[in-house]
Parts: sequence; structure tokens; C-alpha cells
Amino acid sequence: MSSVDLAPGVYRWRELVEHGKRALTGLVDAPDSEARFLVEHVSGFDRTELAVASGEHATAREVGRLVAMLERRAKGEPLQYVLGRWSFRGIELLVDRRVLIPRPETEVVTEVALEEAVFLGARRDPGGDPWAAGATKFITADLGTGSGAIALSLAHELIDAQVWATDISVDALDVASANLVSIGLAATRVRLSEGSWFEALPGELRGEVGLLVSNPPYVAAGEELPAEVSGHEPHGALVSGPSGLESLATLIEQGREWLASPGTLVCEIAPHQAELLTDLARRCGYAEVQVRPDLAGRPRVLIARRR
Repeated sequence: MSSVDLAPGVYRWRELVEHGKRALTGLVDAPDSEARFLVEHVSGFDRTELAVASGEHATAREVGRLVAMLERRAKGEPLQYVLGRWSFRGIELLVDRRVLIPRPETEVVTEVALEEAVFLGARRDPGGDPWAAGATKFITADLGTGSGAIALSLAHELIDAQVWATDISVDALDVASANLVSIGLAATRVRLSEGSWFEALPGELRGEVGLLVSNPPYVAAGEELPAEVSGHEPHGALVSGPSGLESLATLIEQGREWLASPGTLVCEIAPHQAELLTDLARRCGYAEVQVRPDLAGRPRVLIARRR
């Protein structure tokens, strides 16, 4: 019997949490919190409800589901994929191996993008205004949308924005489409479109987009990644090409002609790329270029403004 398996029997939820901690210790960085996440998922309880119900018995089926999920996690599958969902800025997203896992760095990118949109005149309401579902005075696009994390956040918080969410991967767009339900009526202002970068946008938007946002592939071919990332997340959403700069260069070089004046391009980048990409954006004619840090203080968000 492996450390993940359980002998046949009846188990209380608190016993299952402790079992999960033991099974994941030495295999993941935070076995306590991950075990609790998994038990909450299987039980259907949130943290407070689980504390109240900790002495209740789980069914045999629930125990079996937990053991199966612990086995997947113990083999290195990311927690987010094991759960099949993850929260991004308060939006519950479906996630699986067809899309990248939403990360805190991308939440920072999204916040910067929202701030830029407001600076450009868009209206922001973090609670969402259901009565604004038909208003589309501000055009924005999330290129390479993946799960739709950025696009859905923009639609949810910018109450009069039309949001284009594009991706070259049909599989990714299927995930993004499934996630539309998570933002209610605001989803009526999101347009999904298949294609490579700007090829996915209708020609009449050229010169009309107020905000372009992207978390593109920016890893170089051959660059070493953690096994949990390289072994599970989609290669095409991670690796851009030999230098890692290929996708970002396309966005910067072509983005200016798609932006309105004024308009802003916001991209997630790797910290070591900041200087090269800042220079490229300036050479491409953007009036203002800067890089903002992520939560760890590393250069992470490229902002290029057309004025």
C-alpha cells in the first residue's frame, strides 16, 4: 500500500485532511494547505464549513475520489489541474492541460491593464454592472487568452468594454468558452476568435483598440523549466521560439497599428527581457514605455503607450 492509499474503513473529514497531509509531505511545498484544498473540493465544503463538519463521516465514494486526486498530485500533476478549477481575481475558472495555470504574476498584469483602461477613459466597477451588458464604448483585446482569465476579468470590471479574446488553440478557446458563464451577463460583451495574434481580429478594429493585453509565450526553446510545468502545461503556450522573444516582438511591432490614439499595449514578460523589449518598443514608435514589477519586485509588465 502506498502512502496515498487508505485501508477500507469509515473516515471522518478531519482524518482525511491529516491523511492528505501525510501523503503529500515531502512531495509538495505546502502539504497542509493542498490537502485541505483537495478535501474541500471532494466534500463540497468551504474552509469554514469543513471546520464545522470535520467530525462527519465521508462516504466510500468521496474517500475514493480523494485518494485518486492525491495519487495524481503525488505524481507531480499541478494542484490546479487536479482540482480542475482555480480562482483568478475572484473569478472561478475551469482549468486543465489545454491551458496555462493562472498565476499571481498574471493577476498583476491584469490589474495594470485595468488601470491603463481607466486612464484611457473606460469605466471600472469591480462588482460588475449587469445593466451595462449591452454597452461597448471601449474596445480591448486579450491576445492568446488561454483559459480566458484576463479577458473575463476585463469584461467583468470594465463595465462598458467590448473584449476580444483570441487564441490560436481551438482547445484553449473551448476552455475560455466554458468559463464565460463565470461572469454572468458581462459575458455578452466578450467575443472569442481563433487565430494567431492580430490575424484573429477583424480588420475594422485596426487603429480602434484602446487596450491590447497579452500573456504570450516568452520561454526560449531549451530553457529549463520545473518538471511540474514542462511535464503538464501546454508547450505552445510556454515556448515562443529560440530566443523566447518571438511572440512579444510580434505583439510590440504590430500592436501600435491596431491601437487607437491614445491606446496602450500591456504584456507579461520574463524579467531578463525587460531591457531588450523596452528598447524595441521605443524603436517601434511608442510614445511612452515602462516596465512594472510583479509581487516579488521583478520586472514583469511591459506597458507601451501610443499617444
